[in-house]
Formats: sequence, structure tokens, C-alpha cells
Amino acid sequence: MSDELDRVPDTEPVRDPGLPEHQYRPTDVDAAQDKRAERQISGMFAVAALLLVGFCVGYIMIDKDQTFLGWSAMNFTLGATLGGALLLMGVGIIQWAKKLMGDHEMVELRHPAGSTAEDRADTLKDLNDGINESGFGRRPMIRRTLFLSMGALALPSVILLRDMGPLPYGHKNTLWKKGMRVVNDVAGTPIKPSDLQVGQLVNAEPAIMYEKDKDGHPVIEGTELLQEKSKAAVIVVRMRPEDITPDKGRENWGVDGILCYSKICTHVGCPISLWEQQTHHLLCPCHQSTFDLADNGKVVFGPAHRPLPQLPLAVDADGYLIAVSDFTEVVGPSYPELARDQKRLDDKS
Repeated sequence: MSDELDRVPDTEPVRDPGLPEHQYRPTDVDAAQDKRAERQISGMFAVAALLLVGFCVGYIMIDKDQTFLGWSAMNFTLGATLGGALLLMGVGIIQWAKKLMGDHEMVELRHPAGSTAEDRADTLKDLNDGINESGFGRRPMIRRTLFLSMGALALPSVILLRDMGPLPYGHKNTLWKKGMRVVNDVAGTPIKPSDLQVGQLVNAEPAIMYEKDKDGHPVIEGTELLQEKSKAAVIVVRMRPEDITPDKGRENWGVDGILCYSKICTHVGCPISLWEQQTHHLLCPCHQSTFDLADNGKVVFGPAHRPLPQLPLAVDADGYLIAVSDFTEVVGPSYPELARDQKRLDDKS
């Protein structure tokens, strides 16, 4: 025996390294167990797909304030369904590898770092052999349920991404209503015409942002407050009345040279307040769209296609600036849906 081993080239492995005899798995010798394992793995993938659908249903249907055993019902449901789905998919893949894929000992020789053409060909052959041994092509039940669970895994992503914010459509309505005061968006104090100097710009919003109910709680708060504030944000500027050239029907939209415009750029919705008081131009910092506020907010430069929506102003009995109505134009960036929404707004007016 030693003489025979002495004649083995140095590049060959030891012919008998002392490994025990190969033990076949039950699924290798018993067709019934093979089928049972296949059904079990497919069942795991199918249940994972159902759990992912349950994740989406729970996210949509369960109220965020609802509790379960003292915990947040939504968090519990989302964690249980998504975690269970990922667990079942992982266990299913592991069981597939352990019970159904090819099971035999392999010996791999060390070789130079640079692969030869023969090695590359062998690699492709091994890859194809692995695919064949996995039974991926021969086991349609596993293949289909795996694809089903992987496809369902995209559903939570779509749901979560959709909830990151409102769809990018123009906003047909904001919180502005007839008689609502214009207030400073830092202090929440109402604004009088005498508070503004010629050339001054003030960031403002509707007074309802700071109103409270009879119990002292804010009328709007939390996420709703942030969303409505982003839609209703405005800028108030004061110019010399003789510098303003209002369009027909807008002659009374200002108060002693004070005009109010939406703060949302009509290009992609960036907040704008870069004010050039000498030229009466408002510049968007994102893509340099420029609007002439002395000429009805019309675009004079940049990629924006629509003028800034203007809010008509008046003065109440106490001398504070108020809105005459909501915006008569759709507030927001110029998405394709804008034309449809603007038409509906025009039809109402």
C-alpha cells in the first residue's frame, strides 16, 4: 500500500483520507420522504407569501393607536408577519439545501490564482451541475412557491414607500379660507400692514396652525400639522404699489403693495424665499426658477412652467391681514395630474 502511495504524484490528493463511508439521507433513498420534504418547503414559501400580504393588510387596516396586550397592535402585527415571512423563507431555503439538493463529498485541488481555460470551462460545468442537482428545474412546486414568496416580499416595500408622503400631485385645496388671518410662521403672531416695510419678505402661514379647541388642545397637530403646513406655507412681500402690474381681476388682491404667494415652487415643490427686493424677483434655490412677484408671480427664468399661485388678501376689522379665499390655482409642482386638478378647480369657480 505504501509503495502505491509513494507513486502518487504530488499534485494528487491522498486517495484515502480516512473519511467514513457516505451516509445517504432519507430523502435520497425514499421517494415518499423526498416528496414530503418538497411539500413542506413549498408550504413554508406559500405561508411566507401569505404573511407578507398580511403585513400590507395590517399596515392599512390597523389604527396606529390600537393596542394588543399593552403593545402597539400595528407594531406587533408588522413585526410578526414580516419576521415570520423572512424566517419561513430562510428555513425553507436551508431545508431545501439540506434535504433535496445534491449531497456528496468533493475534493478540490489547489491551483494557481490565474484560471486556465479548462478551469473556467469546469467552473461553468460545475455551476450547471449544481443547478441540476438542486432540482430547480425538476421541482416546479418549490420553484413557483419560492418565486411567489420573493415576489410578495416586494409588497411591504411598496406599502412603506407609498406612506413616506402624499403622492406628487398638485394640491387642490389648502387650509386657507375666507377671513383667516395671515400669521408669522415663527411666532404665530398676526400681521398688520404697518408691520411690513417696502422690500420686506415674511414667511407666513394660516392662523389655524396655532388655534386650540375649547380644551386647550391644538386643532391640528402631529403629522397632519406638518402636511398641512407644507401645503399652506406662503410668503408675504411689500412693494411700491406703482411697481405692481396685476392681471385683470387681481387689482384688489393686495393691500397697499402687500402681496401674498405660495411658498412652494411650481417646478418640483421646493420651498422658496430668496427675495431680490430691487427686481421684485423670487429665486428658487433648487433649480434657479425665478418668479416676478410684481407681475403676478410669472416665471422669468428657469425650468418652472407655471406662475406662483397668489393668495388674495384683505384687512379685517382689527387691521390684520386676512385671506379673501383659498388659492384659486392648484398649489404644488407641475406634475401631469395638475392640468386635471386645475380644470376641476376652474369648473368650481
